[in-house]
Amino acid sequence: MIVPGSGSQSLAASLADATGEPLAPVEFDRFADGELLARVPGFEGDRAVVVAATDSSDAHVELLQLQDAVADRADEVVTVLPYMGYARQDERFREGEPVSVRAMARAIATGTDRVLVVNPHEPGVGEFFDVPFEAVDASARLAEPLPEGLREPLFLAPDGGATDLATTVRDAYGTGETDHFEKHRDRETGTVEMEPSEVDAAGRDVVLVDDIIATGGTMSEAIARLHGHDPGRVFVTCVHPMLAASARTRLARADIEAVCGTDTLERAASCVSVAPAIAEYL
Repeated sequence: MIVPGSGSQSLAASLADATGEPLAPVEFDRFADGELLARVPGFEGDRAVVVAATDSSDAHVELLQLQDAVADRADEVVTVLPYMGYARQDERFREGEPVSVRAMARAIATGTDRVLVVNPHEPGVGEFFDVPFEAVDASARLAEPLPEGLREPLFLAPDGGATDLATTVRDAYGTGETDHFEKHRDRETGTVEMEPSEVDAAGRDVVLVDDIIATGGTMSEAIARLHGHDPGRVFVTCVHPMLAASARTRLARADIEAVCGTDTLERAASCVSVAPAIAEYL
């Protein structure tokens, strides 16, 4: 059965459709002292697939409760993390700090037989799990909602680290070029400017691709620089549409056609599901 976390209910339903596995009933409660309680009262089956994005500390606690709720009734527990929080805290940046993602991974691993994480921000997080781990690349799903007939499309990453994502989306769309922004520091003023590294964007439809948009600062800066090259339409895509604080407003003010993310984080900008990509691993 597919067991949904409270923040991943739409994705869990889509995954149930994609796999043909039933969706388990769940109940969520909070006590007066703030403690959470997640119940799975009607679980039946040999395998439990717990689907829960851990985008908050409460979501981490809820995930551990869901795992424990099915542990004595399932022969196998598979944990799917559509979005794994704390993944960027993957090392000690100052003395006395924890490696937070390691602590989270160890806790999650105690209640599961296997872990799937969709496009982890740091691929090396798998090393912190004490159970089999697989990273699911769902970035190709971002091509599906793009309109047909983009004009000489350019799939552009905000930095070199996201170039592979842009290439995957381009390949899934079927045509176009890829490029990434490079940062150039002005020696006189010290200011940093972002410019596409090689390809001319003038007159071309551009698809900006990243793994996560959090505050929207980097993406907004990239869009502003891009408009200086007189592109055609500009689309913003990401796997994880965190869109915290004023991110959505920032992007809306940046003169773009649309913002599209997946349902790893269920937001208004979630316009395509990663369920088919996850289903291939189940």
